[in-house]
Amino acid sequence: VEGAQPTGVEENSSEVVQPFLMGCGTKEPKITQLCLAAIQRLMSHEVVSEAAAGNIINMLWQLMENGLEELKLLQTVLVLLTTNTVVHDQVLSKAIVLCFRLHFTKDNITNNTAAATVRQVVTVVFERMVAEDERFKGLIAVSSCPMSTSPFPCVSLQDLCQLVNADAPYWLVGMTEMTRTFGLELLESVLNDFPRVFLQHQEFSFLLKERVCPLVIKLFSPNIKFRQGNSSAASPAPVEKPYFPICMRLLRVVSVLIKHFYSLLVTECEIFLSLLVKFLDGEKPQWLRAVAVESVHRLCVQPHLLRSFCLSYDMKQHSTKVFRDIVNALGSFIQSLFIVLNTGNPAATNTSTGAGGQGGSLTTQAAFEYRGTWIPLMTVSVQGSAKATYLEMLDKVEPPSIPEGYAMSVAFSALLDLVRGITSMIERALAKEEEEAVHREANPDQNTQLDVSLSGAHLVWEEMVSACWCGLLAALSLLLDASTDETATESILKAELTVAALCGRLGLVTPRDAFITAICKASLPPHYALTVLSSNTANLNKAYSIQGQSVQIISSSSESHQQVVAVGQPLSVQPQGTVVLTAKNIQCMRTLLNLAHCHGVVLGTSWQLVLATLQHLVWILGLKPGVGGALKPGRAVEGPSTVLTTAVMTDLPVISNILSRLFESSQYLDDVSLHHLINALCSLSLEAVEMAYGNNKEPSLFAVAKLLETGLVNMNRIEILWRPLTGHLLEVCQHPNARMREWGAEAVTSLIKAGLAYKHNPPLAQNQRLQLLLLNPLKELSNVLHADIRQKQLESVLQILQSQGDSLGPGWPLVLGVIGAIRNDQGESLIRTAFQCLQLVVTDFLPTMPCAGLQIVVDVAGSFGLQNQELNISLTSIGLLWNISDYFFQRGEAITQELEREEAALQKQAQEKGEPLNRPFHPAPPFDCLWLCLYAKLGQLCVDPRPAVRKSAGQTMFSTIAAHGTLLQQPTWHIVVWKVLFHLLDCVRKSSTTADKEKIESGGGNILIHHSRDTAEKQWAETWVLTLAGVARIFNTRRYLLQQLGDYFKAWEVLLDHIQSAALSKNSEVSLAALKSFQEILQIATPVKDSAMPTDALAAMGVPPVLIDPLSAPGPGRPLLRSDSMLERLTSYNGAELQAPPPGEESALEDAALWWSAWNTWYRTGTDSTRPPSGGTGTDRPSFVPSQPFLTALVQIFPALYQHIKTGFSMEDLRKLGVILHGAVSIPISSDASPFILPSYTEAVLTSLQEAVLTALDVLQKAICVGPENLQVMYPAIFEQLLLFVEFSCKPPQYGKMETKHVANAKYNQAEWVALNYVPFAERSLEVVVDLYHKTACHKAVINEKVLQNIIKTLRMPLGLKYGCPSESTWKLAVSSLLKVLSTGLPVARQHASSRKFDTMWPELANAFKDFLFTKSTPPDNVSIQEFQKNEAIDVEVVQLISTEILPFAIFIPKDFVGQIMAMLNKGSIHSQSSSFTEAEVDVRMREEFSKVCFETLLQFSFSNKVSTPQEGYISRMALSVLLKRSQDVLRRYVDDERLSGRCPLPRQQVTEIIFVLKAISTLMDSLKKTQPENVDGTTWAQVIALYPTLVECITCSSSEVSSALKEAMGPFKDFMQPPVSRVQNGES
Repeated sequence: VEGAQPTGVEENSSEVVQPFLMGCGTKEPKITQLCLAAIQRLMSHEVVSEAAAGNIINMLWQLMENGLEELKLLQTVLVLLTTNTVVHDQVLSKAIVLCFRLHFTKDNITNNTAAATVRQVVTVVFERMVAEDERFKGLIAVSSCPMSTSPFPCVSLQDLCQLVNADAPYWLVGMTEMTRTFGLELLESVLNDFPRVFLQHQEFSFLLKERVCPLVIKLFSPNIKFRQGNSSAASPAPVEKPYFPICMRLLRVVSVLIKHFYSLLVTECEIFLSLLVKFLDGEKPQWLRAVAVESVHRLCVQPHLLRSFCLSYDMKQHSTKVFRDIVNALGSFIQSLFIVLNTGNPAATNTSTGAGGQGGSLTTQAAFEYRGTWIPLMTVSVQGSAKATYLEMLDKVEPPSIPEGYAMSVAFSALLDLVRGITSMIERALAKEEEEAVHREANPDQNTQLDVSLSGAHLVWEEMVSACWCGLLAALSLLLDASTDETATESILKAELTVAALCGRLGLVTPRDAFITAICKASLPPHYALTVLSSNTANLNKAYSIQGQSVQIISSSSESHQQVVAVGQPLSVQPQGTVVLTAKNIQCMRTLLNLAHCHGVVLGTSWQLVLATLQHLVWILGLKPGVGGALKPGRAVEGPSTVLTTAVMTDLPVISNILSRLFESSQYLDDVSLHHLINALCSLSLEAVEMAYGNNKEPSLFAVAKLLETGLVNMNRIEILWRPLTGHLLEVCQHPNARMREWGAEAVTSLIKAGLAYKHNPPLAQNQRLQLLLLNPLKELSNVLHADIRQKQLESVLQILQSQGDSLGPGWPLVLGVIGAIRNDQGESLIRTAFQCLQLVVTDFLPTMPCAGLQIVVDVAGSFGLQNQELNISLTSIGLLWNISDYFFQRGEAITQELEREEAALQKQAQEKGEPLNRPFHPAPPFDCLWLCLYAKLGQLCVDPRPAVRKSAGQTMFSTIAAHGTLLQQPTWHIVVWKVLFHLLDCVRKSSTTADKEKIESGGGNILIHHSRDTAEKQWAETWVLTLAGVARIFNTRRYLLQQLGDYFKAWEVLLDHIQSAALSKNSEVSLAALKSFQEILQIATPVKDSAMPTDALAAMGVPPVLIDPLSAPGPGRPLLRSDSMLERLTSYNGAELQAPPPGEESALEDAALWWSAWNTWYRTGTDSTRPPSGGTGTDRPSFVPSQPFLTALVQIFPALYQHIKTGFSMEDLRKLGVILHGAVSIPISSDASPFILPSYTEAVLTSLQEAVLTALDVLQKAICVGPENLQVMYPAIFEQLLLFVEFSCKPPQYGKMETKHVANAKYNQAEWVALNYVPFAERSLEVVVDLYHKTACHKAVINEKVLQNIIKTLRMPLGLKYGCPSESTWKLAVSSLLKVLSTGLPVARQHASSRKFDTMWPELANAFKDFLFTKSTPPDNVSIQEFQKNEAIDVEVVQLISTEILPFAIFIPKDFVGQIMAMLNKGSIHSQSSSFTEAEVDVRMREEFSKVCFETLLQFSFSNKVSTPQEGYISRMALSVLLKRSQDVLRRYVDDERLSGRCPLPRQQVTEIIFVLKAISTLMDSLKKTQPENVDGTTWAQVIALYPTLVECITCSSSEVSSALKEAMGPFKDFMQPPVSRVQNGES
């Protein structure tokens, strides 16, 4: 058989098979087995024909009915059907029935084998159908396959339904019994394995709709109606109770139907799904719910199916919202598991309580726990696949007991898979869409139909999310709350996060916020009061109710047994207790961070929620912001309330790191999202600010720190967020809570610094607007009143300068404004910091600054000078102004050019606007204006209340003007003089005159103040001095420049007025300094034209050298430089800065006017200062007495001044001068100054004032001497002045009615005022008079004005006083001067005797001689003999002068005068003695020599033949006879007394007198001998001879002195002893 040709065998197969069939018919087991084996072999070789096959089936049927070899039968059928398709139609039907029948035998193995065979057979049938389809594919449309080819599958399916429904089959004839379970299993396998058959063939589709679905729905009915627990009463028929095997298989069928044929059975699926949802009800049996949940899970892993549901039901009107219901049902199911305790499963209750009792932490198993219900969590399936347990229990007849937690676990997986599936599906689609969008942008011309489909797709997605989010949220929140397992929690959080992100991407705000809120709430401790979240929850509840669901949002339970990891303080206004953070809270927090980090772009307004929550968490965990805003674990601030376990401690750095990264990633957000983030941070910060008001608790700095971080990472687009960011931070800076504002300031300044340091594109240098935008908040900080903020601001300015100073450019005005925004109430540390900034600017950045900023620098430096908190800073800032001026000077040209460019631009703008250019000092060129601003600032500082500042500013100002003034243009000088210098002088004068005279005790702290500065007035005096000197120096050094200004004369007058008011000030320091300044401006000699000015011209005129600054004053010995052009600027300033005089003499007239103006000032000053005080008795203290140095300086000015005005100097002026000189010399010295000024009384030295006075007169007389004739009329006036001074020797001048003590008698402490020792001065004046008279005796004016007479008259006083003079030298000098003057003057007088000009002089002279020679004063007792002899010699000299110079010229001299002289000589010789000897005349006895000379002179002229008139001779003769008679008397008396006295000696006076008489006799005898005899009168002879006898009588005297004198007297008589010639002759005569 085997070897035969197959075809041949096949044709005859019936015959071949026959024997074997018959063998089977024996019913003998062995034979039957062999036969079946043979038949199988035949079939496997495919040699069985249709007929044979039919026979075989019939034979098998018999065997089956006999119950033989069942397994072999089944095997044979299977082989027959699988090898080829010969069995079909009725035969096939019979074969299948055979298998079915075998399935229902009693034998278990046979049953199972038969079941398997049936399944396989059914499969084979359908496979044939598929194969046929493949064959026909190319020929005809598939849908019209001829039914005839294979009616079986269709019929069999129909019969299957009939059988399941317990009806008779149409085709499977011979079925005796059939179970529903098996039928449903078969149905399921066909539907599952051959979906294409049903979808492609209408008849099958029809069967599905009309047979299968109704069947399923019918079979479901008991399950739907059944309610757990009330079965006994309600349904009498026990059939109605749900039957697990059928129910479970039905659900499997439904799953397959939905999965494969959803598109065909839309309506039916709606019913199925609704049923499914119902099965989840709490009232259904546990197993039913479990199986239903498994079915739902199967749906949940098919997102596309879910999408279809949504499209087909939820989005249609009037349709059940199936998708929503499924999700909500799942949610309700999970809730019901927690809330309804399963009464049918008491064990569960116990275990849960038990577990709860032990505490969740001991349970290692993952579980959910909620309000005492504990549900374990099992691993039910791999993620994303729905592996069912109970749907697979096909062998179970009874419902199994469901382990606790199984349903929950499946539902949990279903939820997660649902979320995962939907989100990933939509995300993929969105990603694809974005790609296409990019592609479309590249090729814009492609069609736009895509958009329409896209918008449709979007609608579906939005609907899906809208439908499911409530249910999901309810379920997930509950699970999250109940979860005790970290992994489960993680999954729930991940699900919430993905949904939230998806909502965000789809723009569904409410669900997004709801999910975020859920995560936020889970992060915080239970019942934590956070307004943002609670308000949000309220909105959500509304949302649920709108959707009309029965989803309950269960409030979270606080009893979950969680591991506590941290205890901290809640962030709230009122201090509350502590709150607890669990590990789950931290886990949620990390999810939150993750959400913000990865999905920040879609968060939008929910940033608010996220950030608020993070802020609270950060607060509870005690994280505090550090540098740059990053949060670091801080110290426990509020006491010990923050407790962290080690578990969380290790987490903190990670959390803080993620937090930082979160804000770093803000750089990847688009602009809109970034704005959302910033707004959220700002409003958070506002809340924190509100909360921090009114209490000094540590504020929450989270928002501020994060604003800073966000700003720092978004520098590249800082412009878009700068305003809201800094605007808010500036508000924070004004907060009363120090920590809060400190951080605000930290944030603002860090942002500004970072902004300036960032490499922007384009760079800041080219983006002026951005730079100013960045710097602006720095300026705004100046308005904050808190010092700590200003400190921070200034520190950051310092840092900006150090790092970006070179590139600030147009930002300089703003930065300088910040530095200069200091006020006196801000305390010194602030000012010090600001000043450091300024110093840095001045030292390092002036060159890089635009010149427009220089003026601001000047202003700012000035404002530091004016602040009164810190003196040193004021002084240093003045130094800075000097440095700035130096910089201007060095960079002058560059600055000028730049400023002029700017000026032009501004001018243009102003013209366009039609406004005038508004700039200080406008008409001046801009560079000059810069200087003027500098000077104006220094000017303000010069009148600062603090003396040190004034002094420093004054010195600086005058130095800058001196050093750099050459840079200014001429018109600008006008402003300098009037607006700066004179304005300053006015202010200083005003302040000085009104300054307080109260003594300042000490200069703050323990600084001692020198007595010369211990009142405000004295301190202002110093300022006045400095200022005046400075201005005068400028007038001196810049004279030629100033003279070219139109109003120089006016300026000169003003300056002189200032000098005058200062000179007359009651402060000696000021007044003296004023004169020094006066001297300085007068040193300006008009230079000689050829510049060869004799260097010592002034010296020759006796001008004392006055201190001159060697660099800057033209004066003696400084030839002036000439320059070709008057206006040429000499830029170097080392001495060459005096401009040349204008060519020609044009200036002479103007000069004269200037000098006369100066003379008038001098005169007014002199008059006012030397005028004696009027009124009052001597006891009143005068208000002010000028000091000696002042007066000296005043007088010393005159010679220099005189050089310039001598040509116009008149008698009137001379008179004025005299008054001043006299006044000056008369002024006494205050006693405390006298030891320094007065020479000790014994030294005959002049004070410098007296020297100066004499010098002034000397200059005058020398000028007259060399001057023209008409000047000589001034001589007498000079004599008059000098003679006044001479009188001081005997009669010191009075100063008003002041009492002055003479210096010799003044004990320094008693007298307030001490008169000077005027003697040396008077004597020097006298010498000058003599000298001058010697030179000028012959001048007409001197003769006419009776100068000689005045001199004699003046000298009479000292001569008459003689020993009564204050100084002995005075009368001696007076005598010698008289002799000198007479020796010069008498010849002149004799010459002019005829003109009678000297008539009045002679009596004066006679009186002078008389007063001197016969003085009334007695010499002091202590005069030595030598002294006396010297004085006597002086008297002798006078007599000799008379004998040589007067008497010989008696003819030219008035007679009276000669008579007076004779009388005097007579008196001087002997008979001047009174007849009584008294003590008073003792001294006369010593003037023997004098008497002798008088006598001789008298005799000489008595016997001279030159006697012009007889009268004179007569006088002499008469005098002689009187003398002789007197001698006779004396001698007689002596002789008598000698006789009477006996041995006793006579009194000394008498002896002296006799000796004197004897000497006179001897003198007379000598004269007679020398004289011509005819000149002697007879009576004279008679008297002489008559003396002789008396002389002889005296010989007996005992005194040797008398004896020797007697010898000398008697000797000469011998010459006359000769015989007489002729008596007669004698008698006649």
